[in-house]
Amino acid sequence: MTRRLAMNGESVMENMEKRIVYITAPDQEEGAMIAKALVSEKLAACVNIVPSIRSIYMWKGEVCDEKEVLLIAKTTARKFPALAQRVVSLHSYDIPEVIAAPIADGSIPYMEWIDEALGG
Repeated sequence: MTRRLAMNGESVMENMEKRIVYITAPDQEEGAMIAKALVSEKLAACVNIVPSIRSIYMWKGEVCDEKEVLLIAKTTARKFPALAQRVVSLHSYDIPEVIAAPIADGSIPYMEWIDEALGG
């Protein structure tokens, strides 16, 4: 973990250990149920629910066009495997979307809060 100053002078933290995770769900109810489980089980520090997205994808040889909700979770690389497994166990889809990307930069207080919220 390294600290540096952003162009605006704000102190930020470079930390490839943190992850942002994208999860889609069929509706608000299922999305909220998954989000609450991930946060209460300390697998995610926070989960934002974007209420209405349109997903166009290939499934079983057909192009599908569906409304979904998008969950955006903040976690760590260490917690991601358990988070992904928990999403799969709760989700109604055969193959739920659970993808993660490293968080390259962020404000120091927020990055520290992620660690604190996840129990260290």
